[in-house]
Amino acid sequence: MRNWLVLLCPCAVGVVLHLWLLLLSCPAGGPGQQHAAGLLAFIPHWKPKHYDVIVGVLSARHNAGLRNAIRNTWFRHLKQHPRLSQRVLVKFIIGARGCDVPVEDREDPYSCRLLNITNPVLNQEIEAFTLPEDDTSVLSEDRVVSVHFKILYPIIITSLGVFYDAKGVGFQRNITVKLYQAEQEEALFSARFSPPSCGVQVNRLWYKPVEQFILPESFEGTIVWESQDLQGLVSRNLHKVMVNDGGGVFRITTAGEGSLPHEFTQGVEGIAGGFIYTIQDVVDTYRNVPAKLLNFYRWTIEAASFNVLLKTDDDCYIDLEAVFNRIKLKNLGRPNTWWGNFRLNWAVDRTGKWQELEYPSPAYPAFACGSGYVISKDIVEWLASNSERLKIYQGEDVSMGIWMAAIGPKRYQDNLWLCEKTCESGMLSSPQYSPEELTELWKIKELCGDPCNCEER
Repeated sequence: MRNWLVLLCPCAVGVVLHLWLLLLSCPAGGPGQQHAAGLLAFIPHWKPKHYDVIVGVLSARHNAGLRNAIRNTWFRHLKQHPRLSQRVLVKFIIGARGCDVPVEDREDPYSCRLLNITNPVLNQEIEAFTLPEDDTSVLSEDRVVSVHFKILYPIIITSLGVFYDAKGVGFQRNITVKLYQAEQEEALFSARFSPPSCGVQVNRLWYKPVEQFILPESFEGTIVWESQDLQGLVSRNLHKVMVNDGGGVFRITTAGEGSLPHEFTQGVEGIAGGFIYTIQDVVDTYRNVPAKLLNFYRWTIEAASFNVLLKTDDDCYIDLEAVFNRIKLKNLGRPNTWWGNFRLNWAVDRTGKWQELEYPSPAYPAFACGSGYVISKDIVEWLASNSERLKIYQGEDVSMGIWMAAIGPKRYQDNLWLCEKTCESGMLSSPQYSPEELTELWKIKELCGDPCNCEER
């Protein structure tokens, strides 16, 4: 009997150790997350190790160079620090699945579809729609017609147009053409056609120039033709016109595809004219990380014990020791606390790199810039418990501000969380560095105690 006990004891110890390692190794939002929660039932008295600070570093899967730079700079310093090494836990926040399509080749920032553009003609005017030669113009009863589209590569619309009546009696109607951005009530620009001011005839349409600005990649819009007379419009079914998409730089969408909410569909879906555009040689950028952040919050609550959480990005210099000391000095671990450098009354961009199509207000609630901020555990718990319901907006920083507006945390403003790439003595963080720049900053910090000023020793 004793021999059997001798043999079984190492096995039992091995099973417990294996379960413990599984609990510690489950990544944020990963498939092991639910499995880890179930494993706790086998160890009812197990408690996760407690940390004063958990640091979450947002990182893209392809940013291995930046992650290695962090491992070799402030993260290495942390692990070697006799006081902090056991009190701070650092985790990289990386998506569970990657995308084989390079960012610059994707159809839009929120998908992994290949952008299939073939030989675009740059800086030349293109008519968006062409009528077949045998087409006969017919005046319909519809007084409002609209078409929805999505931009896959930046363009500039130079003119809006309407179909002409083939009866040859001249332009005898009053029509307004407007272009709207998705879910916006005010038109970006418009053109009005009337008998004394009918514009310029090109092929089988009348065109008028409009204010020009770039419609960026992922822009979703609607063109609405509205008759100001009692009679309807000369219009066509979407399938009865030839779409000149410039090699794939835009795509016509329909309400059936779910591209736009039903309440924003105006009039009958179809074409009552067209537009002229040019293709711009512009490259946009990619951001989509709020969901990763919420997954990380859930993981921290389920797998760790802590007082506060620090969020930063993989391109940021962080002085973690200074952050830790400031938390203790200012007692910033109190409940309902948010410590960072806050942007106030930040205007919502409707076009360009940071365009916001979902948030309806003209300005965002206060939000901390992304180089770093600290939140108390109770805030992390609230975010984790509501993560399935919280709406995701165009970026994680503004999303965080909108979410926090619901609970009104105590904000502690600190300009030492730098929002732009610059170096200041005593800074807690600074963003937008390359791996080489991060390494150099840390070398100077170790040599002189200040990454910004160093006299040769």
